[in-house]
Amino acid sequence: MDRIAMLSEILSQNPGDAFARYGLAMEYSKGGEVERALQEFTQLLANHPDYTAGYQMAAQTLVSAKRIEEAKRMLVDGITSARRTGNSHAQSEMTAMLEELK
Repeated sequence: MDRIAMLSEILSQNPGDAFARYGLAMEYSKGGEVERALQEFTQLLANHPDYTAGYQMAAQTLVSAKRIEEAKRMLVDGITSARRTGNSHAQSEMTAMLEELK
């Protein structure tokens, strides 16, 4: 069973599994399926707004699709999440990425 099928199966049994949702989004992103990846990231962050890595990886997916303004907004939201959760490493990385996009 491939990774997308495996993660989809996990999510069919437990739709709230944040790790599986993130993994599925990442698999779609790696495969160049930007819209599907962004749908999964959107669902992940709607249900788990403190899953900080989701913002960063969604922003990277948006950058790869040349959707810079959307990526900037995602990074601002991610920085807010990182501050809220005390994740200074992620906050620093996303701040640097945001600066590079300006």
